Amino acid sequence: MDLVEVLPNRLHMLRFPVGQAYLWQDAEALTLIDSGNAGSATEIEGAIRSLGLDPGRLERIVLTHCHGDHTGAAGELAARWGARVLAHRLDAPVIRGERPVPEPVLLDWEVPLYEHALAVVPAAPPTPVDGELEDGDALGFGDGAYVVHAPGHTDGSIGIHLPRHGVLFTGDCVAAVGPLMLGVFNVHRGRAIETFHRLAALAPSIACFGHGDPLTVDTAAALAKAAGETPA
Repeated sequence: MDLVEVLPNRLHMLRFPVGQAYLWQDAEALTLIDSGNAGSATEIEGAIRSLGLDPGRLERIVLTHCHGDHTGAAGELAARWGARVLAHRLDAPVIRGERPVPEPVLLDWEVPLYEHALAVVPAAPPTPVDGELEDGDALGFGDGAYVVHAPGHTDGSIGIHLPRHGVLFTGDCVAAVGPLMLGVFNVHRGRAIETFHRLAALAPSIACFGHGDPLTVDTAAALAKAAGETPA
């Protein structure tokens, strides 16, 4: 796992072989955005300690959606440190193991990528969800972070917007692996495209993706251009 500074003393990316999570630091508390694959808890704790921080300060784990490369370590971390796990109401039953992971509607070129992802990403264990989120909910960190319902990748996908810091977490709606683009493996491509436009309209100065490096330069313009070039 690689630890990458995005904003000094505020935001770090934790990059795994597949996907990534983000650690946000407030004065007295830590927030984790997504949690990597199952089995990643010890690595995440090590990354926190390497920054001179105490994992006991981890107050919440906000999950952008229900896929295992985002939810895998959340339960173990929450059990160790008492963090609350938060997710959108529509994805929470999947995260808890009450419903199956929704099957995406794949474009032809996505099929081999999806088969590879199924082979390398371990299934996430059922994870208790302590708080079910809705669009516009305040999250209690980042000087006013709030939920942006971002359906399309899954029904309960969310973005997380920190307007006072100009930071937007897109989950898997947007990907930056190669050119900036609509994320893959969507359950509803039309809704995903609508979400892409909604997120781009927030015009962040920093965008953090589920896959690919954060965008920190000319971010708003790049998002608007990529959204405008995404066909329905």
